[in-house]
Amino acid sequence: MLAAAIGIATPALARDLRVMSVNVRVPVDADGANRWEARRDLFAATVARADPDVIGTQELHQRQGDDILRRLPRYNWFGRDRRGGHADEHMGIFYRRDRLTLIDQGDFWLSDTPAVPGSVSWSHPYPRMVTWGRFRDAQGRRFVLLDTHFPYRAGDEDARAKAAALIMTRIEPIAGGDPVILTGDFNTGPDSETHRVLTQGLTDARLSTERPSGPAATFHNFTGTPDRRIDWILVRGFSVDAFTTDTAHDGQRYPSDHFPIITDLSRNAPTRQGVTPSVTAIGGAVR
Repeated sequence: MLAAAIGIATPALARDLRVMSVNVRVPVDADGANRWEARRDLFAATVARADPDVIGTQELHQRQGDDILRRLPRYNWFGRDRRGGHADEHMGIFYRRDRLTLIDQGDFWLSDTPAVPGSVSWSHPYPRMVTWGRFRDAQGRRFVLLDTHFPYRAGDEDARAKAAALIMTRIEPIAGGDPVILTGDFNTGPDSETHRVLTQGLTDARLSTERPSGPAATFHNFTGTPDRRIDWILVRGFSVDAFTTDTAHDGQRYPSDHFPIITDLSRNAPTRQGVTPSVTAIGGAVR
C-alpha cells in the first residue's frame, strides 16, 4: 500500500504548472527491495499520484525511462546520456503531452568544452551535463526547463560552483525572456557557493513558499531518513504557490534513494512567441 505525504493537492485545471524533480537511482542494485524491477511500479505510482506536468530526472537509464512510459503512457521523455548516446545516465525530461508541447530541446556539457558530448573538466571523474527543453502550454505560454546532476564528491565543490556559473551564462542564450526552471541533484547544500551562484539569478522554490510540506532534506539512501537537501528546483519568471518533499513509500520500499520534490508555479512574466518546433517523437519518446 502506498503511503504518501504529498502536500500539493491542487487540481490540474486550477494550477499553471506542476514541476517534479527526482533522482531515479541508476539500476545497479542486483537484488532486494532497491533493485529497479522491485520499485518501478512504486516509482510510477508516486509520479501518477503527484500528477506533475513536467519532470526533471537524474541518473535515468533508457530502460528505466521506457519502463516509466509503459506505466504512464500520457508522458513522453527525451534526452541523451552523459556520454552522448543512450547507454549511460540521462538527465531525462518527462512531460504530459496532453498538457504541454515540446517546441525545442538541446543539451550541453558542464566542462570547458560544453558543446563536446562526454567532455570532462575541473578534475571530476565523470561527464556532467544539462538537458533542456522549451515548452508551450495550451494557452500558448512558453517556458524553458533545464535539468542537471552535479559532481558528487566532497572535494568537488569548486567543480560544482564552476558548473553553476556555466549554467548561468547559458540561460539567457537558451531561454531569452521566457520563464525558466532549473531542476537537479546538485550534490551540495543550500549553504554552498554553488547555491549562491545559482540564486544570483534564480529563486529557490522551497525557500519561496511560506509553508513547504515534507522534510527539507531529500537524500535518504533508501532509509526514509534524509540527511541532506541536495535536490533543488530553481525558477525565474514564476511565483511559487506550493512546495513539497514527497516521502511516498510502500513499507520499507521507496521509489528511489532521493525523495522527489514538487512545486506548483504561476507565471508572473510575459513570454516571447514564435519558436519553430524542431524535435520529432520516435516510439513515444523524443530522442
